[in-house]
Amino acid sequence: MSGRIALYPGSFDPITRGHLDVLERAASIFDRVVVSVLRNPSKEPLFPVEERVDLIRESTRDMGARVVVDSFDGLTITHAAEVGAGAIVRGLRAVSDFESEFQMALMNRRLDPTINTVFLMTSAINVFMSSSLVKEICRLGGDISDFVPPACARALQQRLGTRA
Repeated sequence: MSGRIALYPGSFDPITRGHLDVLERAASIFDRVVVSVLRNPSKEPLFPVEERVDLIRESTRDMGARVVVDSFDGLTITHAAEVGAGAIVRGLRAVSDFESEFQMALMNRRLDPTINTVFLMTSAINVFMSSSLVKEICRLGGDISDFVPPACARALQQRLGTRA
């Protein structure tokens, strides 16, 4: 692969409009963005990795070939090197996100100084949004259509047994 490639890693359980906001801006900066779903054995996600990958693919279909979706386990920095990424994209919602993200970025830089971390602030409309909060709203029967793409809303409602 040639061009500037970025890795956008995360659990994406499920992907939200906040994630997509960051992804769209990353895709405007880089030639290709690889969205990678982390297989994290220490977390118990609502959706299996394969389903999260499928939901992301459906939600990013209009973004074209510049966005590639896959999954990985292990170190993010190792996966970034495997996909040929020169940068790791991380979204920030609030100052509280910065401390842990900064620490992770410094460690990744220590592990591989050739790969940079790029922080993108989410739009103000998405500052409060998280996958956990969206799942809780859905679980309690609230309207999540403004927070996730339609495919994710349907999948959440089906999984959690709430109304469409």
